[in-house]
Formats: sequence, C-alpha cells, structure tokens
Amino acid sequence: MQALLCFTVVFLLIAALYFLIPPFFGPPSVPTRHERIRKALRLAKLQPGEMLYDFGAGDGRVLVIAAREFNANAVGVEIGPVQCAVSLGNAVWNRVSSKVRIEARNFYHADVGNADVVFAYLTSDHAVRLQEKLRRELKSGARVVTVSFNFPDWQHTHLDRENLIFLYEK
Repeated sequence: MQALLCFTVVFLLIAALYFLIPPFFGPPSVPTRHERIRKALRLAKLQPGEMLYDFGAGDGRVLVIAAREFNANAVGVEIGPVQCAVSLGNAVWNRVSSKVRIEARNFYHADVGNADVVFAYLTSDHAVRLQEKLRRELKSGARVVTVSFNFPDWQHTHLDRENLIFLYEK
C-alpha cells in the first residue's frame, strides 16, 4: 500500500511539472500531429545533415522525425524539465540520440546562429519578439517554418493553407 502511495505521489509530481512549468514561460505543451510535422519539414526542404531547431520541443516528435526520416541533426529547445527528459527518451527509443540534442532553456535564450531550419509551433503572442530574435541571429539562407501562427512583419515564401504552415526564408 505504501509503495502505491509513493508511486502516486511521484506520478502526480511529474504530471504537475509537465503541465505547470511551461505555461509560466510560454505556451502550453500541445503535440503536433506527425503528418503535419512531415508536411512542415518537406515545405522547409530539410536536407540530410542540416541543423534543425525545434522551439518548444515537447515530447521530441519533431526531432525524431527530422533525424530519422530526413537524416538531419536536431536541437530541441524546451523549458520544461519533464519534457526535456521525455524528448531525450523519445530520441533514445527511436535510436536517433546521436543526431538529437536537447537544450533545457527558454528558446529566447537559445543560440540559433548555426540553424538551417527553425520549427516553431507556438502562439501568435510570441511572433513579434521571436521574429526579431530570428532576424538578428539566423544566417542567410536559413528557413523558418511556423505552424498555426505567422510573423506579422515578414512575408512568407510558401503557405500550406490546409495545415496552416508558413515558410519564411532569410
């Protein structure tokens, strides 16, 4: 009985960390459908060996798809400690951990100077501040793919209206 109580307390603590920490720093964790991720990465023309950054990596599904199906290197930037652990576990489980790195930090503090592609599934509340960061830091030729939000001051180069995926090129 005591073991069950201990397990329940630990489980509730982990669940609380998973759901409560990220909203203090950004949007809540909402997983992206696998097919929507594939469409976004195809729209961005992610190539083997390129470096992809996923802002708000959540459970790491974007990282795994980028590494496994596109043979890209991937960095997940995630503020939630439980999400970081889940992302890393997902990469290990899918045998792509050699191509995936997790940074436990706010994505506004991530250095994206070597990014070829940035993937962001956020809310429009982050658009203005994020577009300024990316404008300053991204190298020429880098692509940014956003899901469900657009940058108000940038002109997208492609738009998948059905899936609400925007592509921007620097």
